[in-house]
Amino acid sequence: MSIDRLRQNYPIDIRWVQFPLHPDTPEAGLSLEQLFPGRDLNPMRERMRALMAEAGLPYGNRSHTYNSRRAQELGKWADSQKGGEALHRALFSAYFVDGINIARPEALLDIVAAAGLDREQAAQVLADGSFAEAVDADWAKARASGITGVPTFVHGDLMVLGCQPYELLERFVQHLLQQQS
Repeated sequence: MSIDRLRQNYPIDIRWVQFPLHPDTPEAGLSLEQLFPGRDLNPMRERMRALMAEAGLPYGNRSHTYNSRRAQELGKWADSQKGGEALHRALFSAYFVDGINIARPEALLDIVAAAGLDREQAAQVLADGSFAEAVDADWAKARASGITGVPTFVHGDLMVLGCQPYELLERFVQHLLQQQS
């Protein structure tokens, strides 16, 4: 995976910032046909599959989109936990590879447990919304920065939008490191 290679090769710190990806999607989700009415989905799917493969990421036959708000709250919580990075990877896999409805709390708690994090603590986070404000702040930051999609890599006023090949991300990091010297 490109992020792992970058971390191995460069002194970088990656922080996850949540983004409102289809925030009005109902908990039951929407088929991709409903989300993109009248569009031929095959070229979109093939483009995503190719981009993911180039980035070294798995990609399944995703047929639906689901509301990711609760998953994002758990992602912010995971950032405060030892080993929390594993949840980001597990959520990605659940959504993009396995097609799991990540809007459902029970599904999220199963993912949390599989990632090695405390299921009961995560259930409490969902129940009391203790990371809702942090997600709201991330969404506001994303809007203010002009971010329109995921992933987006940002440093200062420079950004790289979308799933990009490792070589492009490496050039971005090298440029940033040269500016710091």
